[in-house]
Amino acid sequence: MTIFWVFVYLVIVAFLGYLGYRHTKGASDYLVAGRKVHPFIMALSYGATFISTSAIVGFGGAAGVFGMGLLYLTFLNIFVGIFIAFIFFGKRTRRMGYHLDAHTFPELLGRRFQSPFVQKFAGIIIFLFMPLYAAVVLIGAAKYIEQQFAIDYATALLFFTLIVAVYVIMGGLKGVMYTDAFQGSIMAIGMLTLIIFTYYDLGGIIKSHADLTALTPPPPLAAKGHMGWTSMPALGSDFWWTLVSTIIMGVGIGVLAQPQLVVRFMTVKSNRELNRAVAIGGIFILLMTGVAFTSGALSNVWFTKNEKGVKYCEISGAILEVCPGKKVVKIDENNIEKFKAQFKDIKPGDEIDLHKGIPHKETTKGSLAIVAAGGVVENIIPQFVKQAMPHWFSILFMLTLLAAAMSTLSSQFHAMGTAIGRDFYMQILKDKKAAEERSVFINKMGIGVTILISLTLAYFLPVIYSKGEAIIARGTSIFFGLCAGTFLPAYISALYLKRITKAGVVAGMLSGFTVAFFWLVFVLEKEAMAIGLCQALFGKPTLLSSPWTMVDPMFISFPTSLVVTLVVSLFTKKLSEEHVAHCFQGLEK
Repeated sequence: MTIFWVFVYLVIVAFLGYLGYRHTKGASDYLVAGRKVHPFIMALSYGATFISTSAIVGFGGAAGVFGMGLLYLTFLNIFVGIFIAFIFFGKRTRRMGYHLDAHTFPELLGRRFQSPFVQKFAGIIIFLFMPLYAAVVLIGAAKYIEQQFAIDYATALLFFTLIVAVYVIMGGLKGVMYTDAFQGSIMAIGMLTLIIFTYYDLGGIIKSHADLTALTPPPPLAAKGHMGWTSMPALGSDFWWTLVSTIIMGVGIGVLAQPQLVVRFMTVKSNRELNRAVAIGGIFILLMTGVAFTSGALSNVWFTKNEKGVKYCEISGAILEVCPGKKVVKIDENNIEKFKAQFKDIKPGDEIDLHKGIPHKETTKGSLAIVAAGGVVENIIPQFVKQAMPHWFSILFMLTLLAAAMSTLSSQFHAMGTAIGRDFYMQILKDKKAAEERSVFINKMGIGVTILISLTLAYFLPVIYSKGEAIIARGTSIFFGLCAGTFLPAYISALYLKRITKAGVVAGMLSGFTVAFFWLVFVLEKEAMAIGLCQALFGKPTLLSSPWTMVDPMFISFPTSLVVTLVVSLFTKKLSEEHVAHCFQGLEK
């Protein structure tokens, strides 16, 4: 049955990719979907691109640890990622992109500031660092396929990548957006079903939230600032800095400068379509992140109270349900003396597990979600679905995760390919006319190259870092941080500040990237320790101490880049009034 529904899903994806191929007639269709996309398709494509498997499983699992505080990220995702992005950024991006005939985010910046360097530099940043972001999504999807179908990881990775590659390369952005809309619909149905079953299983909304509030954080979490699953962590604690700085603000604000999302604004024909897309996008993001974060936090209630809770050893704390080859002995009057030496408080009716010759005193009772998941945050949501939900929902949830991964990957592949193809390679060619005539072919080659790079990273990273998931799991954070510091000040300046100069933007982008990269490699604790360069050069994991080691690079790189952009622009030559007037044509109304 699972194979059947996966087959049906892939057939529909293939058909939609083929439609994109049939409707692609030139560079405009391939790069910005002809600028005539329906607002419903645009909104679902934007949302499905925004929300990946890591957002549902990774951040949903994080909610199982941090609690309902992650719902502040849902608020930012909707208010900043949808409302602010569509109304205050999207409308100006669409109109300015049309007047400048821009087809990509780097091209928009380059033409706005009349700087080929800005376009090429932005293209190179996307080409070099987005593959790590794409590899994170690939790894998550391939690992899930590996577990579901019991096939080799490399086979799952290759098979999954090839499926996405075919419809992205052939169908261009039209193929990507058609499939995104379909995949977004599956994601919405899956997540809506998840929250309904979660509340039903836990006795309703009021009871489930009251039970969650009643849970007491264990000492290890309390020591880091955890104050309960319906409260924010203690101000200034390690948990507070991680939750607020990296997770909520880093992702919630960094979304504004994501190249694969910005280009969506250029695909509709008028601002009216963007207005109509706001409500659709807002509801979609609420279903995705709101449900994932709420279900992740509430999974603690299910695991602690459900009678099917985890079996674990009271002596070692090990979870026995994940241990193969258990040999359980039930204690009675005849054998109690045999085990009294090892277990002083043993009594008839207890069960002893002799796993690999090591005695365990086994207790069947509930535990926190992170314990039930074996200490792996990303396993909380899958374990919750597996144990608490009906079997048929597991199939729907699997399709939801596949759809989330494919919709994000397809947009990443398209953005990376056009970055190296159109924004870099075509800019260094001398014969611009010939390059423009071969634009679609060049971009297809660029997409192919970036897919191979992402595939290679996704294959080798789990091998190289077999127990160093930090660099893999934090790939999204790394890319968001670099984009916020490098692109966001330039993007804001392009849309709103007429006085900003070419030199100011160049200086701002270079300083923002440098500071963000330095912070990631030498200051931010988890990234610096995973990369290891600071340890190799200076003999210590980070150059600064807490709380700086917990502060997201966006908090340093964004203001640095913005200040440098403004200051340099005050002392350098302005762009011509004619060009600025052309860029802002129709934006002052």
